Amino acid sequence: MKKTEPDTQSGEGAASGESATRLIDAKIASLADWRGKALATVRALIRQADPDVVEEVKWRGVPVWSHAGMICTGETYKLAVKLTFAKGAALPDPAGLFNSSLDGNTRRAIDIHEGEQLDATAFKALIRAAVAINTAPKPKRTNI
Repeated sequence: MKKTEPDTQSGEGAASGESATRLIDAKIASLADWRGKALATVRALIRQADPDVVEEVKWRGVPVWSHAGMICTGETYKLAVKLTFAKGAALPDPAGLFNSSLDGNTRRAIDIHEGEQLDATAFKALIRAAVAINTAPKPKRTNI
């Protein structure tokens, strides 16, 4: 059985702020199985870890959480809820939550499958670390 990939054309269906929150609410409600519950749980943990998080919807309905840059996306597939961290390769992951997209130089992902529980404490630490990277002062470029 082939899993369907999300459409990744940037800009299509993009929404931010309150409209994005409503779109994510609707997406969660439309997933009347374990995936909706998993996405709702992840969303709640993200909001707990970073009360200033900005919710967006991009790429034809993919929830995106940002704070001074993208933190992660929340894609839903038939067999998994995939949380892709934009700068995951730079994040400490002592609990070993990252279990997908491990070969890339930038991104890392967490695939949650039916019946699996996410370590809430470790996940919130990843969110906080991603925010810290996004908000860290950028090194000044020197012209030599």
